[in-house]
Amino acid sequence: MKNLEVTCPKCKKKFNYYSSAFRPFCTEKCRLIDLGQWLNESYTVPASKITVEEAEQLEQLLNEKEEPSDEEDSTH
Repeated sequence: MKNLEVTCPKCKKKFNYYSSAFRPFCTEKCRLIDLGQWLNESYTVPASKITVEEAEQLEQLLNEKEEPSDEEDSTH
């Protein structure tokens, strides 16, 4: 069996990566705790502030997607 000792991202316990069915976690408990934190939105992904120009470009792209194209209107 392969041996790669890693640290569980949840409990910080060292374990053999290849011996865990719950990789990268050491146990199902750690995996479920982590999943629960994602589902409760406890984790956040950092975002950078965008410029006014970038916000306008984004709004324009979103508006273009909402408007039906000429091809979609020609159903008659």
